[in-house]
Amino acid sequence: MRAVFVSTPSPDDPLSVLEVGERPEPEPADGWTTVTVKAASLNHHDLFSLRGVGLPAERMPMVLGCDAAGVDEDGNEVVVHAVVSSPGWTGDETMDPKRSLLSEVHQGTLAERVAVPRRNLLPKPAGLSFAEAACLPTAWLTAYRMLFVRSGLRPGQTVLVQGASGGVATALVVLGRAAGYRMWVTGRSEEKRAAALRLGADQAFETGARLPERVDGVMETVGKATWSHSVRSLRPGGVIVTSGATTGFDPSAELNRVFFTQLSVIGSTMGTRDELESLVQMCSVTGVRPVIDVELPLDEAREGFTRMLEGRTAGKIVFTV
Repeated sequence: MRAVFVSTPSPDDPLSVLEVGERPEPEPADGWTTVTVKAASLNHHDLFSLRGVGLPAERMPMVLGCDAAGVDEDGNEVVVHAVVSSPGWTGDETMDPKRSLLSEVHQGTLAERVAVPRRNLLPKPAGLSFAEAACLPTAWLTAYRMLFVRSGLRPGQTVLVQGASGGVATALVVLGRAAGYRMWVTGRSEEKRAAALRLGADQAFETGARLPERVDGVMETVGKATWSHSVRSLRPGGVIVTSGATTGFDPSAELNRVFFTQLSVIGSTMGTRDELESLVQMCSVTGVRPVIDVELPLDEAREGFTRMLEGRTAGKIVFTV
């Protein structure tokens, strides 16, 4: 089958080890099934995999990709939940110390077919296209958990999203707007800021700009480049929810400001199957839809990866199969 995969890591030149070609058909284990993939979306996780972050060479070759929507063996249209918990685990699967994402231990979704646990399948609503549904399991679920599960923020409060154009950031703007939050964003370019305003952001600022007032919460996925600004943008008692660090993991902690102004710093990782089900339901009820930057055939995966690596995104990059 056709697939996008990596056979050896390259920390400094990830695109040099990106391969598109033939891979063996999946062989589902007990309790697993095979999904025929119709669409799969790209995440920063896939670039990290090419660099060997979280994916050691001994697990390669590895088909990349966490997210997919497709058709199961019974002909049902489904969305694939990307978090694979360990056998016997119960409760919040993101708290399972032995959890993994598809493409870390098990082969990923950027392929014609993928093997997944049966419990990881959710029905795809008819109102969502395969491309839209494929955007939900990682970036949109991450945003949903950050804002609605982990932050403790209430509708009507002001939330700053660092980085206006990525998959999680655009999801935060759209979901927050639909739920009644006042959403502010930062963006590196006028084009990215204008795009965020079109999505429903109330205000958009240059990266690092002084804000007209301090905010109740900051959604942080950028890391080193924005961390200090995130801390300084919060009102006393405010909260930062962080789920990633695309510019690096060694920010200035600003600890003096954290304890003097009694800030909360909360980590958030992915989301549960139940939360993904709630997100799918929210999309159905509100009419909210994932923001897709570009759809590309699977064989043109290199173009999608290049766009993400260069930061030329305004929403999700989706591969159709």
